[in-house]
Amino acid sequence: MTTPQKYRSTLTLVAIDVAKVWNIVLLEEPNGKQRRFRVANTRNDHDRLVLFLRNQPGQCRVALEPTGDYHRPLAYRLLSEGFELYLVSSVAVARFREALFNSWDKNDSKDAAVILDLLKQEKLLRYYDPIVTGSHDLQEISKTYTQVTLAKTRLQHSILTHFLPLYWPEFGRYWHSSRANWFASFLLRFPVPELVRRVDRKTFIQEAGELVGRKVNKRAKLEEIYQLAHETIALPIAPESFAVQAFRLQLARYLSLNQLRSQLETWAQEVLSENKDSQLLQSIPGIGPVLALMILAEAGDLRRFGHHRQFLKFCGLDLAKSQSGAWRGKERLSKRGNARLRYAFWLAGTVAVRMRE
Repeated sequence: MTTPQKYRSTLTLVAIDVAKVWNIVLLEEPNGKQRRFRVANTRNDHDRLVLFLRNQPGQCRVALEPTGDYHRPLAYRLLSEGFELYLVSSVAVARFREALFNSWDKNDSKDAAVILDLLKQEKLLRYYDPIVTGSHDLQEISKTYTQVTLAKTRLQHSILTHFLPLYWPEFGRYWHSSRANWFASFLLRFPVPELVRRVDRKTFIQEAGELVGRKVNKRAKLEEIYQLAHETIALPIAPESFAVQAFRLQLARYLSLNQLRSQLETWAQEVLSENKDSQLLQSIPGIGPVLALMILAEAGDLRRFGHHRQFLKFCGLDLAKSQSGAWRGKERLSKRGNARLRYAFWLAGTVAVRMRE
């Protein structure tokens, strides 16, 4: 973005340091006069800020540093009111503040001044609001899917490395996939071998057969499990104890998380069913509905990138290297970009390398 000097002199520059309750606004008029004031994250203060900016001479150009999600309501309001809105990198603000003030000391007033300097130098990124661009639903489904998956993985590790070694060490050999609900369903009914030993072989095979579902040589597997229950080295924990009840509580939670993940995957397919960009992405080896959802949620409209190098830099997949005098370092990924996009493409790569076609 390059602004002619003549046009720049008619701009009112507004730098906003965003916080949870109070925002610091530093405004510079075209004549160089600066004003600093605070704006609360309330409807009345937002209204007053919009009215104040509308009364400024010339066009207002606003820049703010994204802080969690606290900037979203104010950014949406300013964008919907027709103001030019840009973001500044948090990393750039931190490095520029240290260089400008020769100190790591940080406060809101300094941050607002740094944002204003970056605004003057046009080290900015145009703000694309997810609600305006229509990607808000994609983002929420994608982020919720990530949170559910992380919670399920943590719980899975707890079941495999804590509960099973105590209550049924031999049963861990039947774990093969995180989507095998029969594993948790079986343990929910038979969390300890003692419950298997309380019934005869025929009754166990009949009850457990409904939990295991359709499997090759299901009877042979159940016969093996029944035998393991009589030869186990598990701790002698009573099935009625609170410890076993806690185990069952975690198993029920694991099944619930699996159900939530399946529901989110269904939503992802529905919301992307008529999305042409999603169809193009899924034609790439290794990218399915969930990864396509994550890419579109984080990148938004892919056509806003004029060149593929811009998108690589946005993801942090561009190459960078350090050199000093005669010494030259190796080129490496900069990793200065959207971490979730890098994660999505890394996952796609790990899947693609295992595909035969």
